[in-house]
Amino acid sequence: MRLTKPQQTISDNPSRFRVVSAGRRFGKTFLSINEIAKHSRYPGKRVIYIAPTYRQAKTAIWQDLLEQLYDKNWIKKVNQSELTITLVNGSQIFIRSSDNHQSLRGSYYHFAIFDECADIAPETWYQVIRPTLSDTQGSALFIGTPKSKNWFYDLWCNAGAEQDWASFSYTTLAGGNVAPEEIEAAKRDLGEKEFEQEYLAAFVTYSQTVFYAFSEQNMLKAPEISPNQALHCSLDFNISPMSCVIFAKGNDVDYAIDEILIWGSNSFEMVKEIHNRYGAHRQYYAYPDASGAKRTTNSTGLTDHIIFQNNGFRLMVDPSNPPVLETIGSVNARLCNQMGERKLFIDPKCKNLREALIKHSFKEGTRIPEKGGATDFSHITDCVRYYIHKTRPIQSKPQNNFPDTQPRRHHARTLF
Repeated sequence: MRLTKPQQTISDNPSRFRVVSAGRRFGKTFLSINEIAKHSRYPGKRVIYIAPTYRQAKTAIWQDLLEQLYDKNWIKKVNQSELTITLVNGSQIFIRSSDNHQSLRGSYYHFAIFDECADIAPETWYQVIRPTLSDTQGSALFIGTPKSKNWFYDLWCNAGAEQDWASFSYTTLAGGNVAPEEIEAAKRDLGEKEFEQEYLAAFVTYSQTVFYAFSEQNMLKAPEISPNQALHCSLDFNISPMSCVIFAKGNDVDYAIDEILIWGSNSFEMVKEIHNRYGAHRQYYAYPDASGAKRTTNSTGLTDHIIFQNNGFRLMVDPSNPPVLETIGSVNARLCNQMGERKLFIDPKCKNLREALIKHSFKEGTRIPEKGGATDFSHITDCVRYYIHKTRPIQSKPQNNFPDTQPRRHHARTLF
């Protein structure tokens, strides 16, 4: 089957689990048929395609799939009522719906496709289909058009950080099946959110997303640091979790090389963990929450700032925290400026930071970042704001009093 370049990219990816966010008319059905054929061409395989409803399962793919397989003379038997195809090599293809996902239990599969994933109940994957792939070491493809922040959104976000997972996002135009003038017409006919969701495959609009400039291009393994190189530790003193992002500072780029989140903790434990990972005798700079000058997260009565000072950290902090929107602007400018330059990179080991940069949103109808709740992304992103504001603020002039970050009395060459 002849695929478009984006479809071929997805098909060629060797990851066991692939998550695809695609705009309308991208060619999701054609890609699904290709993947079904690719996985069922080997003898004795069991492949399942799942749509949200029986009607969708039958109308979206059934007839097109039959035509393709008949053309190849692959079909041995077809059960029209059960939407099941048996091939001449003994492989079986099952076209099913998730509206009665419990009926899918008790079998095994080598490959599964979830089409229009956002409309499928998450239990269909987590409780029913995922266990059926264990014995066979089977794989899965999740594909659909976004619909706000549901489990499909979580899958897509997390796939970029998990081993053996891959995530993709393609607009309608990238699919090559819809003319540019038709897309322009849709832009005029639809509201902003509807257009971004249906044609741009966007889970959230830029007006909702705090760190809109972040993309997977900012995910880059940090160069190896010298044992003598100074580290820059940015801190948020929330008790659960107490958060720290550790940066390595270059001439014009910054790498978030590590993250530390400790629940039910205090500043003493955070200092100990940093020293355990990187040694107690390294040169450290701390970029803390300004409120730590008064706040204590321990029973000794010492403030958080004093604890870090007493343990050899040089504090880089102003008397009060800067305006939130100003610091958000500084971070976005480092993630990607108007020239398309990216100067802030996140090591893949920082999975929590990556998720937070993707998901952290403003409260509906405001410019106030979400805070609190079961999933609070503000603490770890605050760490990034504090560091960037102090070291790379927007339109900042060179600061003569900024400390030398090169190791003292040492001339070991680093990669920064």
